[in-house]
Amino acid sequence: MVKHNNVVPNGHFKKHWQNYVKTWFNQPARKARRRIARQKKAVRIFPRPTAGPLRPIVHGQTLKYNMKLRAGKGFTLEELKAAGISKKLAPTIGIAVDHRRKNRSLEGLQANVQRLKTYKAKLVVFPRRARKFKAGDSTAEELATATQVQGPYLPISREKPSVELVKVTEEMKSFKAYNKLRVERMNKRHIGTRLKKAAEAEKEDKK
Repeated sequence: MVKHNNVVPNGHFKKHWQNYVKTWFNQPARKARRRIARQKKAVRIFPRPTAGPLRPIVHGQTLKYNMKLRAGKGFTLEELKAAGISKKLAPTIGIAVDHRRKNRSLEGLQANVQRLKTYKAKLVVFPRRARKFKAGDSTAEELATATQVQGPYLPISREKPSVELVKVTEEMKSFKAYNKLRVERMNKRHIGTRLKKAAEAEKEDKK
């Protein structure tokens, strides 16, 4: 409610709004520029894969994401040792190494070791100098048929658990889950006093 003989407010709070409008008319050109850059990079790093070095399979952090699998920073030294790859050789053949990561489970260690072995079996190593082959380099026949891998290789896929269907029996229908939980909760609460009473009764019997 306006009181007294004051000026009616008429605030000009939206001046120069044109200066703060953000447009995205450069998106199609950026898309083309990125594609050309990817093509140039692929030519530059040939015969290495375009997706970069091989990464390990790791679980996400926190309770919300720890059931999901993703690519990690690099393989641990323990994983490399189990796969028979030295830590100095690994970066030279396109394997990322992270000396700070630790293996928390045997399943994760085995999965990444198997990943390294699969990669090693498919790997084609070009010699540093043409026609000067060293130990570990691939043969001339393999080099002739080798192609550059475009996009992700050895993709991380999570296996979906299989669902088993069962027929609902009368015993299942008659089972009262809530009552059972309440009884077990009560048993847990009174277990101490019951054990104490049983020990006292046993002592009385011995007397």
